[in-house]
Amino acid sequence: MKIDTIKRREQRTGWLLVLPAFILLLLVFAYPILRAFWLSLYTQNLATQLQQVFSGLSNYQRMLDDGRFWQSMWNTTVFTTASVLLELILGIAVALVLNQAFKGRSIVRTITLMPWALPTAVMGVAWAWIFNDQYGVINDILRRLGLIETGISWLGNPVLAMMAVVAADVWKTTPFIALLLLAGLQSISDDLYEAHAIDGASPWQSFRKITLPLLMPQIVIALLFRFAQAFAIFDLIQVMTGGGPAGATETVSIYIYSTVMRYLDFGYGAALVVVTFLLLVAAVAIASFLLSKARANIAGGS
Repeated sequence: MKIDTIKRREQRTGWLLVLPAFILLLLVFAYPILRAFWLSLYTQNLATQLQQVFSGLSNYQRMLDDGRFWQSMWNTTVFTTASVLLELILGIAVALVLNQAFKGRSIVRTITLMPWALPTAVMGVAWAWIFNDQYGVINDILRRLGLIETGISWLGNPVLAMMAVVAADVWKTTPFIALLLLAGLQSISDDLYEAHAIDGASPWQSFRKITLPLLMPQIVIALLFRFAQAFAIFDLIQVMTGGGPAGATETVSIYIYSTVMRYLDFGYGAALVVVTFLLLVAAVAIASFLLSKARANIAGGS
């Protein structure tokens, strides 16, 4: 049998194998987005008695003048940038520690991963109590240290509330990045470090010349996943602050929830969903480009 015939059969078999997954992806992913885009072309709210009235791109034009939308977008950007950067730095540190051989390492790994396994809503309630201005652990510790006399309203101050939700998210999600990077660290051969040490390199030089470049694909993947998750954050902030105080922690997801579920403005809510989806697609495209570039640099360096 000719090689071309075998290749064509293999290609047909490959397409048949991926076809069910492709159809499922269309049903659960493409259809809701297309349906949301269609709905965003209509005005459907209490003013129209929840009847669909075609309004073209008026929902998108309304978005341009919506200060609350831009404020929620800014809050989302601040939250995403701060939480993902902190999680990356702490995740690398934790992964380096867990990659070392020491007694009880398996127990330490299990304990380290526990925050990630906890339900987000439960963890949000716990952190809301931790930052409570009357009974919270944080204020109690600061009082015992003599740093404050009266309790700080962590969740009642716009700046402190944002810091509090970022801290809670970092505590919960850092183990995810650490686990991902730990898998990458264990794929790096010890021979590279031994050869570098023989050349007189310091631990920091080994980290900068070996660990960081070889770990770059895992770092970019972790950033990709965490950026998408942090950008769409809802449950943690909804439980801790509900988007307050005065909208200081209201993210795009919470604003969409309020628009659709509280104000029953379905057409405008659909337009918000479409724009948020497009922003996420753009972020994924940028991250994929960075991943390809990192792999190319590593391949070129080796």
